[in-house]
Amino acid sequence: MPDAARAGLGEFLRSRRERLSPAALGLPDRRRRRTPGLRREEVAELAGIGVDWYIRLEQGRTVSPSAATVEALAGALRLDDAERAHLRALARNPARTPFARERVPDATRWLVEGLGEPAYVTGGRWDVLAWNRAAAGLFADFAALPEADRNVLVFLLLDERGRRLFGPGWAAQAEHAVAQFRSAHDLWAGDPAFTGLAARLRAGCREFATWWDRHDVGRSGPGRKTLYRPEPAEFDYATFQVAEDPALRLTIYAPTSGK
Repeated sequence: MPDAARAGLGEFLRSRRERLSPAALGLPDRRRRRTPGLRREEVAELAGIGVDWYIRLEQGRTVSPSAATVEALAGALRLDDAERAHLRALARNPARTPFARERVPDATRWLVEGLGEPAYVTGGRWDVLAWNRAAAGLFADFAALPEADRNVLVFLLLDERGRRLFGPGWAAQAEHAVAQFRSAHDLWAGDPAFTGLAARLRAGCREFATWWDRHDVGRSGPGRKTLYRPEPAEFDYATFQVAEDPALRLTIYAPTSGK
């Protein structure tokens, strides 16, 4: 793995270790702990691996954990499904070419533009790459924004319209979006397109650093959101992977209509 990817794996392991309560796991506390969470040797013992091996993983050194070791660590650290998937991806993450904004296939773009409900396509960095008139009316006129601002995270965390749109639910929605971005960011460890966006969000959103430094990860999926336009209105939404390019996601919103 590249150096940045190894460091990302180590940071994720450490963040999950430090959040665990020894008492909740039934571990004895024979001496005072200088840092929160489990000790490295405790994680190694729970996972059935050598302490030195685990330390090398956390330090981002040149080691390649087997699939069995990854699963053992996931169990020892009590990872949920999203975290377990993220750990697997970090462990096998290959070297990548520099990130470039994806191109939306013409057929997908025409489909989005023809939909009556708000719909848009995002890429691996959460850039908004295609949208229809209904989405522009619900969220923002993306065509009028500079390309660098056509991004879900930028709109939600740095644009006052994003804060107003989600009203009292903004913080929960923004925190969840940051966790989803973290999942993608770590797989592109060290790439300027991702590190630059993270730095911009940190500089422009006072809440970002707290959420980011937790190393929480999340997945996209269906759900329901309350949007304020300015009166509150509920929308159901669903996200679909584009077959031509798995990095692309199509998201469609529909009013709940009292359902």
